[in-house]
Amino acid sequence: MKTRDVEVAIVGAGTAGLNARRECEKAGVDWVIVESGPYGTTCARVGCMPSKLLIAAAESAHEVEKSEMFGVHVEKWEVDGPAVMERVRAERDRFVGFVVESTKEIPEEQRIRGHARFVGPTTLQVDDHTRLRAERIVLATGSKPWIPPQLQAIADHVMVNDDVFELHDLPSSMAVVGTGIIGLELGQAMQRLGVNVDFFNPFDELGPFTDPDIQQKAHQSFGRRLDLHLKSEIVEAKVVEDGYYLRWIDLNGDERDQTFEKVLAAAGRRANFEGMDLENAEIMLTEEGLPITDPRTLQAGESPIFVAGDAAGHRPLLHEASSEGRIAGANAAAFPHVEARLRHPQLAIAFTDPQMAMVGTPFKELDPSCTEIGSVSYDNQGRARVMGINDGLVRLYADCSSCQLIGAEMFGPRVEHTAHLLAWAIDNDEKVPDLLSRPFYHPVIEEGIRTALRDLARKLKVTGRCAPESFGESPGV
Repeated sequence: MKTRDVEVAIVGAGTAGLNARRECEKAGVDWVIVESGPYGTTCARVGCMPSKLLIAAAESAHEVEKSEMFGVHVEKWEVDGPAVMERVRAERDRFVGFVVESTKEIPEEQRIRGHARFVGPTTLQVDDHTRLRAERIVLATGSKPWIPPQLQAIADHVMVNDDVFELHDLPSSMAVVGTGIIGLELGQAMQRLGVNVDFFNPFDELGPFTDPDIQQKAHQSFGRRLDLHLKSEIVEAKVVEDGYYLRWIDLNGDERDQTFEKVLAAAGRRANFEGMDLENAEIMLTEEGLPITDPRTLQAGESPIFVAGDAAGHRPLLHEASSEGRIAGANAAAFPHVEARLRHPQLAIAFTDPQMAMVGTPFKELDPSCTEIGSVSYDNQGRARVMGINDGLVRLYADCSSCQLIGAEMFGPRVEHTAHLLAWAIDNDEKVPDLLSRPFYHPVIEEGIRTALRDLARKLKVTGRCAPESFGESPGV
């Protein structure tokens, strides 16, 4: 076995790990990166990029299907399942190829292949070929799908999101277990492509929302669009000749059953520390055996170990993994001189229809004694109605004393764009009157945000500080 001394060892060559590597490289420290799986990030291989390819195909089909409302009649159209999945894989492979090519440009002597585990506080053994004695360690091991207990009987057969993109045709039916972002995005896309999809959750949750008004609106909207079995407990799951048999107890206590061609487990992901022997790292762990880290420094206690990306569990999103990789890498390179970094406001988006977004401080973390809330319904908003996407509710949160915008929960048309505007405003400590003074074109979806800001200004009692034209009327706003 080869023994190697190194200043910084980075475990994981995904988004967080690659960004940590860049910071170590800039700092001029000696580093290596260890990877046990294939190169190419979770986002490119099995996450945001292939899922958006599938959703893009579904949106195209949906546009044809709803064209009747505009007086546009399309006859004899069909979804070619093999062609849909072929494009998903081809474009996915293209994205992955870029990442793999970039990773392989790292000098071979700084890339170690194999599974790393702790054999001491800062000593890693990689398979049976290399022992790394590191001064500092960055853990960027990512996450993996979790199979809920009710599916354990068919755990070796169910799909997870990683498997969806390997399908060579669309199934006739699918059960999606989980109604979070992954389940709703993939399940709704499959439904729009002609798959009979049923969604299951033992709880009443839909998406990431914590605002009860937004939750209610999401339940109403998705309840019209999707076959939801909320507050329903799966009590039996087994493989049968023509697929998978599920038996469940619904919210009324009635027993129901059905056979599906495919079952997708979309009940969340878990940090990927299996077989790493974290107890040998001598750091504080949660009851689940996960490292406890400071979200501003990514440091585990006072140790020279840093955890970034999905493995850290703070904000499991690609842009956050990129940021956390840079923070962890810079602090590992500079250790023991560790600096806390200011984090950008939360920005999370789900590409369902209507879209979902969380920006800044969520409702559950608001202080009711010093918060005002402004809202806008998109049910009759002008541009949304023109395009036939008039469904949704957005709620904006502002601090009473400073009048600063601090957060938003958003369910509505094209909130992937308006969420960015609000995130930038929060990051810049913008006040509601100042935001109302910005130009808004007519007619656009963004006018809905102005309506919510007007509502906030009235509740904050700062309307006198807003320009008169900020409250001007226009048709369909």
